[in-house]
Amino acid sequence: MSYTFALVGNPNSGKTTMFNEITGSTQYVGNWPGVTVEKKEGRARKFKEDIKIIDLPGIYSLSPYSLEEIIARDYLVDEKPDVVINIVDASNIERNLYLTTELLELGLPIVVALNMMDIVSSKGDQIDIAKLTKDLGIPIVPTSASKGKGIEDVISKALSVAQTAVVAESQSKKVRYEDQIEQSLETIGDLIAEYGEKYNYNKRWLALKLLEEDQKLKEKIDLSSAAEKTVKDWIEKLRQEYDDDPETLIADGRYQFIAQVINQTVKKKAKGDNLTVSDKIDKVVTNRILAIPIFLLMMWGVFRVTFGVVGTWTIDFLDVFINDTVAGILSSGLESLGAAEWLHALVIDGIIGGVGGVLVFVPQIMLLFFFLSLLEDSGYMARAAFIMDKALRRIGLSGKSFIPMLMGFGCSVPAVMATRTLEKDTDRKLTIILTPFMSCGAKFPIYALFTAAFFAQGQSTVIFSIYVLGMLIAIISGIILKKTVFKGDTAPFVIELPPYRIPTLKGTLIHMWDRGKAFLIKAGTVIFSAAVVIWFLQTFSFTLQMVEDPATSILGVIGHILAPIFAPLGFGDWISATAMATGLIAKEVVVASLGILHGVGEVAEDSVALHQVLQTVFTPLKAYSFMAFSLLYFPCIAAFGAMKRELNSWKWTFFAVGYQTVVAWIVAFLIYNVGRLIGLS
Repeated sequence: MSYTFALVGNPNSGKTTMFNEITGSTQYVGNWPGVTVEKKEGRARKFKEDIKIIDLPGIYSLSPYSLEEIIARDYLVDEKPDVVINIVDASNIERNLYLTTELLELGLPIVVALNMMDIVSSKGDQIDIAKLTKDLGIPIVPTSASKGKGIEDVISKALSVAQTAVVAESQSKKVRYEDQIEQSLETIGDLIAEYGEKYNYNKRWLALKLLEEDQKLKEKIDLSSAAEKTVKDWIEKLRQEYDDDPETLIADGRYQFIAQVINQTVKKKAKGDNLTVSDKIDKVVTNRILAIPIFLLMMWGVFRVTFGVVGTWTIDFLDVFINDTVAGILSSGLESLGAAEWLHALVIDGIIGGVGGVLVFVPQIMLLFFFLSLLEDSGYMARAAFIMDKALRRIGLSGKSFIPMLMGFGCSVPAVMATRTLEKDTDRKLTIILTPFMSCGAKFPIYALFTAAFFAQGQSTVIFSIYVLGMLIAIISGIILKKTVFKGDTAPFVIELPPYRIPTLKGTLIHMWDRGKAFLIKAGTVIFSAAVVIWFLQTFSFTLQMVEDPATSILGVIGHILAPIFAPLGFGDWISATAMATGLIAKEVVVASLGILHGVGEVAEDSVALHQVLQTVFTPLKAYSFMAFSLLYFPCIAAFGAMKRELNSWKWTFFAVGYQTVVAWIVAFLIYNVGRLIGLS
């Protein structure tokens, strides 16, 4: 028999860590139908039963105030999983139990995973789990997901609950409200009983939502005019009786219930003047003077290890393996099979030269994602958003905009989608325009290639400077646009700072793989296809005749037309111009194009690596100008599509990409020409 368990919990409650522990590598990551919010599902390991685990978005309540809350609630009330596993952060139990009270009112089978019990113990606090179980009326299992403790117990308890499939009628009535509210719930509940049966909703929960004036639910169930009038009458009566909105009164009732439960079940050690470890660390890393230098130093350290400590040996090794060993074996095999000259050229020059030129950077990309996952899982990235709030306010944004910008270091597409969490339309538009200036992982191979060729001794520092350049351009652009196009006040910023935690190796590796596999998938699909197309365009003329000189090919003609645009930036040759144009498909294709057009895939005794070929075309100054333009110009076509969806306007979309490209040209022009004036080469 198969079962479906849904994981529900607050952000930073350890829900993702628990999901990773339960499912391991048996995960599937996609999007919820019709929206861009990530959907994770997997299968529970170590159990003979077929158990599907759904990781719902992190939420604080079931009120439809955000897309994540809407998704989570709709799934729970419509799909009705066999068991809801509510992950509660035991170290912040008061706040976490608010969501628990709402889940109780849904009338679904629930098991509470009381997580982070190790932190509770380290603080000297105590939780009477037996009493808490009795007060809430649902099973509670102590866990420590980061240490892998209690995970199997949670699933075993959930299985037991699912097999029983009995929910006590009193569960939804655990929270008792003021007399008048209880009376209204009884009256409205009886009146709308037919709707509860029709949609399979708990009638008390449905009555509560109607009193809270939940517009989403009202639209869904289409109340009769008589029922709607009764609800409105009760809402008005409660307002007059208590001089407050029913929604606030209901929230107060839940908090009073939580307070009673906490008083009877939780004993906290007297703190005195002692600070927690997280408090002590925050006194340094969030210090108003030290915070930003520490953030920059930490990011520089990530690049230093990625490039300096690990070095370029991985690139050199894979370059020899792919372009010499693999290409040599394939070339010999094709020759022995008597393959046509065009097929030999397609495989060796097109596919190996294109895709292989990108794959050599996979180890460094994975390592970069590994370190970013460490910072995220430790709780530092939440501090980074808090730190950047003050700086971002100077350009008219809040720290909330830093979250999508930070995601931009991975990929611009989800980063642009993440702007949906911003309340103000002007903040959202401005963040969408600025986010592509954050250097995504797809641009990483370009930097790695050029720094290996021209800045081998200071590779990590040069790449770090490119990332900082993107942030500086975003800041300057934000100031300009906020004073001209996007005038207005900035929305307030509130963020929870979770306690620092030691990331688990398994969780970090899973996060690294989730991000890195997108790069590998792209290499196997988009870059592969682009490599074949680029090879064809640089092999044939407009008359579809094979050409010996790529400069006379279809791509060569196009490249010569584009070259004058880039000449003032220092790279006016047709190959560089063409490579930059193909970057509109995906930024990794820039490297693939350079490899194909320079014939690096060719197998010969005197074949050389791409970075050696580039040394005959570029100088260090021209290379830096090329990297700067690659950083800032028109994002890839996928990011362009995401911007169009989120901006919902062709005018704003073309303004955004036009602005980005113009800024890229100006910055690269200044770098190259100012560099020449001061004697750089």
